[in-house]
Amino acid sequence: MRLGLNIGFVFGGDDHLDHLRLVKEAEALGFAVTWAAEAYGSDAATLLSWIAAQTTTIDVGAAVFQIPARTPAMTAMTAATLDRLSNGRFRLGLGVSGPQVSEGWHGVRFSQPLLRTREYVDIVNAALRRETVAYQGKYFTLPLPDGPGKALKLTVRPIRDHVPVYLAAVGPKNLELAGEIADGWLGILNDPGFLGEQLTHITRGQQARQKDLDGFDVVVTTPLMTGADIHAAADPVRGYAALYIGGMGSREKNFYNDLAVRMGYADEAKQIQDLYLGKQHREAMAAVPFGFLDGISLLGGKERMAEKLTAYAEAGATTVALTPFASTVEQRIADLRTAAEALELSGVGH
Repeated sequence: MRLGLNIGFVFGGDDHLDHLRLVKEAEALGFAVTWAAEAYGSDAATLLSWIAAQTTTIDVGAAVFQIPARTPAMTAMTAATLDRLSNGRFRLGLGVSGPQVSEGWHGVRFSQPLLRTREYVDIVNAALRRETVAYQGKYFTLPLPDGPGKALKLTVRPIRDHVPVYLAAVGPKNLELAGEIADGWLGILNDPGFLGEQLTHITRGQQARQKDLDGFDVVVTTPLMTGADIHAAADPVRGYAALYIGGMGSREKNFYNDLAVRMGYADEAKQIQDLYLGKQHREAMAAVPFGFLDGISLLGGKERMAEKLTAYAEAGATTVALTPFASTVEQRIADLRTAAEALELSGVGH
């Protein structure tokens, strides 16, 4: 099992410089990859290109490029360019986002996301193989019929023969799709006690292409906070958990709320959502159970973290992507060092 680093977004000020300090520390500690995200602020591609230019060994990954934000051809162009500029260190994470962002920000209907993802990945992979791309699907047709368009081939050659594709998936059917068409899965709100159930769906998808989990990268996204008082360490994670369970989507469609329900927190998930959508954000944060926070996070000291990393490895995780929650970049760096020591202590790293 390897460690990764989530750097999230750029919000303004000098936070991009803090991100770079964290990535350089992670690289020095031997982390495998750093992931950048996008929603409706900073984009992942620009941040990753800037990070890649100032590092040498750590992989740079999109977690994720939003499928409604780019045509598949544009994603292939960006992936090939980033792979070449990083000397073969780019990982392509993809996700459909949610209805509010897809329709409200990008103007793309959130319909049949599984089929749209399947077609999208088909085209991206064909383009990255530098095939002449012609495709007939429900959502994508290349070239358009009865017009001047012609089938084209990507002119820039990636460093690698295959740029690894990851899917961000939450629901059972999307997990199956990840197992069937992707090289890895980007998970979120991951408790090792529930990971086996999720991997069952991924395995079912892999059986559709007669491929097992060997080589498939199971990436669990994990908040990180050190401290002797684990309840105090969990508190900074409350806002993150409440946002996803309560506010990341509408009352009718929130994938993360549904996930919390499947994890055994049905009553709590409803309460958190009711409070969050009622603008009672602090109360929503307080309603997140400590057990949930502890389950999805790496909390406490080195020895406790080593036990948790062992649990992740035994459950099937191959990469633990850490999101440091400390208030200062100096403490976040210190926490990354503690996590690296915990992985060494656990004996499950490589």
